[in-house]
Formats: sequence, C-alpha cells, structure tokens
Amino acid sequence: MKKLFTLISMLICAPAWSGGNVYQKTVDASMDVTYKRVYQQLEENRFYVVFEPNIGSNLSGFAVRWGDDYNRNGLNGIRSMVFCNGWYANAVSNADPTMLALCPLHITLTEKDGKTTVLFARPTVIAAGSPATEIVAEIENKVINALEQALLMPVK
Repeated sequence: MKKLFTLISMLICAPAWSGGNVYQKTVDASMDVTYKRVYQQLEENRFYVVFEPNIGSNLSGFAVRWGDDYNRNGLNGIRSMVFCNGWYANAVSNADPTMLALCPLHITLTEKDGKTTVLFARPTVIAAGSPATEIVAEIENKVINALEQALLMPVK
C-alpha cells in the first residue's frame, strides 16, 4: 500500500520534476512577486518559514575574487526559504528518527531575465525504503501543492 501511494504521488507530480529528484517550475514573474506568493502559500499550508537566506546577495561579495568564474549562468537572484511543520517533524520522528535529516526542508528560487524558477529537492528520494516513506510522501505532496497554488496565482 505504501509503495502504491508513493507511486501515485510520483505520477501526479511528474510533469514538474527535473530528473525525478527535483521539483522545478519556472514562472514569468519576478523573484520578489514569486517569493511573496510562495512564502504565503507555505504558511497557509502550515509550513512555517524559519530562515530566509539571500544566497545571491551573499555570493555577490565574491564577484571580484572569483572573477570570470562568478555567476556564469547570469542569475539575477538566488534566495531560499527554510521551513518546517512541527506536527510532520514529530510524525517523521515517530516513523524513522533518521529521516529527521530532512528537517527542516528548504526551497530555492532563482531569477533570470524576469523569470523565477522554484526548486525543491524531493524528500521521498532520500526516504525511499524508510518506514517514514508514507508520511514523507504526504509532506512532499503538500509542499508541491502549496507551490503549485502559489505559482498559479495571477501576477499583480
């Protein structure tokens, strides 16, 4: 039953996966707009953002030192959200404490030429074969559904 649930979950979300390991979706909206929408949807789905690193800003301090090797993909921004849901963390801990390695989860957003890409490393890849697979699949699906809701919102 657990394997069937995981398989169905994978098939539902398959179009947005990159190589099967990473959820990836690009929208025609700025980082600022997309970031706010994703943050809002995560919180509305009870995934609370606990840390917000601005990776692009941190890396920009190395531009001179790294020279031609700095930002070769020409990204305009890189930001992350680190988030958690206490109830799910407890459920994962109850099923398989080693899967707490997934806690907290994170999402990375990149911007290039006015388009933002959202990236989410699928926790089911790590949890494959674990007693926590079913709860981790539920978490993954809930996060991806929140992302899809956020990315389908009209740009204002």
